[in-house]
Amino acid sequence: MMNPDTPGDAADPGASGDSARMELTAILNRALAGDAESKERVYTLLYGELLRLAGAHLSGAGTLSLNPAALVHEAYLRMLRRDATPMRDRRAFFAYASTVMRSVLIDHVRARRADKRGGDLAPVTLTTGVLGKVAAAEDFSRLNEALEELREIDARSCRVVELRYFSGMSDEDVAAELDVSVPTVQRDWRKARAFLYQELR
Repeated sequence: MMNPDTPGDAADPGASGDSARMELTAILNRALAGDAESKERVYTLLYGELLRLAGAHLSGAGTLSLNPAALVHEAYLRMLRRDATPMRDRRAFFAYASTVMRSVLIDHVRARRADKRGGDLAPVTLTTGVLGKVAAAEDFSRLNEALEELREIDARSCRVVELRYFSGMSDEDVAAELDVSVPTVQRDWRKARAFLYQELR
């Protein structure tokens, strides 16, 4: 994969507004369908935003042998080799990207634990973000396990956590992504925080 130049904000520098968003969505879906040229184009256009998203994930996951660029690269490869549901817009793509980045981080945590067999492995801590204030989760993998338990009980509340915490979306963006009202998102967030507090304390 090539090293991208500074990405632009639209698929076509000459396009604007809805036409630019529609063009980017079309490129995203061609990339997810396997078109090689579109894969490179998306990577170039969105690299800067993917890098910022990766940095946010890593800042909350403690010390790992990944830097933001490596996380973007590994997550992007995973995204494009899986059968993904067509993206309806840019926001949906970044929600998907965030989920894949979280999966990459979880796999790295598990691999380190397997390699070191729990010996001198430094704890992977969740040090930043809203959940860090709710429960002092000393282990990233513990958080993941708690989220999976939440998913079984209340899948939408789990998705709200993923979008708000891991993707950094606003309540309004989460509501649009899940096709629910903002008050519903806020109620789900409160329920999820209460559940995670009990699980992680």
